Amino acid sequence: MSQPMYEARVPIHPRSVSGRFRNLKYGILVLAYGVFFLLPWLRWERETGPSQAVLFDIPARQFYLFDLVVYPQDIFWLAGLLMIAALLLFFVTGIAGRVFCGYFCFQTLWTDVYMFLERHIQGERPARIRLARQPWNAEKLLKLGATHASWLLVAFATGLGFVLYWGDAPTLVRDFFSGQAAGAAYITAGLLTLTTYTFAGLAREQVCTYMCPYARFQAVMFDRDTLIVSYDQARGEGTAGRAKPGRGLKSRDERRQAGVGDCIDCGFCVQVCPTGIDIRDGLQIQCIHCALCIDACDAIMDKQGWPRGLIRYTSESALEGKKTRFLKLKTVGYGLAILVVGGLLVASIVTRPALDANVSQVRQPLFVQMGDGSTQNSYEIALNNKTQHSLDLEIRVVGLEGAVLDLGRIEEIILEPSQRTTVLARVRYAAPPGSPSRLPLEFEIVDRAGSMEEPLRIGSQLSLQP
Repeated sequence: MSQPMYEARVPIHPRSVSGRFRNLKYGILVLAYGVFFLLPWLRWERETGPSQAVLFDIPARQFYLFDLVVYPQDIFWLAGLLMIAALLLFFVTGIAGRVFCGYFCFQTLWTDVYMFLERHIQGERPARIRLARQPWNAEKLLKLGATHASWLLVAFATGLGFVLYWGDAPTLVRDFFSGQAAGAAYITAGLLTLTTYTFAGLAREQVCTYMCPYARFQAVMFDRDTLIVSYDQARGEGTAGRAKPGRGLKSRDERRQAGVGDCIDCGFCVQVCPTGIDIRDGLQIQCIHCALCIDACDAIMDKQGWPRGLIRYTSESALEGKKTRFLKLKTVGYGLAILVVGGLLVASIVTRPALDANVSQVRQPLFVQMGDGSTQNSYEIALNNKTQHSLDLEIRVVGLEGAVLDLGRIEEIILEPSQRTTVLARVRYAAPPGSPSRLPLEFEIVDRAGSMEEPLRIGSQLSLQP
């Protein structure tokens, strides 16, 4: 008998729980939503450019991050950020498991909000289960309709909030709802509305279990000293297994005499799990380390008057009575790599020159023989002002005595903040007999106002022969 290749999703109705980890998740949730939705509205005064604190200006090819303006030439910064993010993920996972999934992942954050809305519209877990099983009637239509409408509203707010990072937020909102925004804004908002609604509302735990690659390769980053959400089987099971508190099994002394563990088999830890697993079965790929089962178990232990920690963050070594080692070659290596890459990135940002310049030699023609016997080469010098003030530039030729620079009709080069321009420069040089076919030369660029600490030099060559 062949096994089916597809199994329909079994809906999960998590129960609400309170506790220190749930409060921590709420705090991170509020912070994350506050940053995501409010950051485009934060104003930031600059000498020039938009007054939005964070703005990704694609037409102008400039990204504004508070006082930092990022240009296409700075794309390697993105590579540095991605390296830091990957290394940080490996570092944190090696120490504390999937805490990123449980607290910071977008899927977790948005699913938490969707579950919050579902719970406040449809009721607690028993009410939601009962609503799902009852036949279609006015109550079911009303509650499910209100639930999906609230999900779509959050999804649309998410899509629109993302779009606001790519234009002036107040102007873009006005244009968006008046039908005057660019088509890309509507397409992007629509796609994010659809994906947010699908992933956080309909798919939920299936995204973490089947779609996210992190769930698949997380195990290679775990070891016996990694802190994971674990059930203390020795304490919870005893020698006779777990049992509900009945006659003769109510106090810890009675349970110990009977060989029964501290787990009263209430199922609270299973009911609060957003992925529907039983943590008592051991580490599972579906576990995102949200620690809600810890809050649930701690609440039961408090009610019983027993010590907390039957379910807790711990390591395999600790469960076996050994010491958990955090300072290992792996974690130290990841930590040092993060510091090195982060230091290089910060140094690159801090020491970025005020002016970005490059020169390319005009190849058609490679050189021109003048009537006085000198040779003329032409160059295109691209200049990009990366500061927030004007630059009054002067270009000189150095390293080739006797060379004459001709900039045509250009008398002065003034670059406004973030302005780019290309200058056509001609260099004439009367080479002495026996000179090689190519001679090195440099263009020196200085700011007459003195805002550049040192002149910028860019090298090229002068061609005398083909």
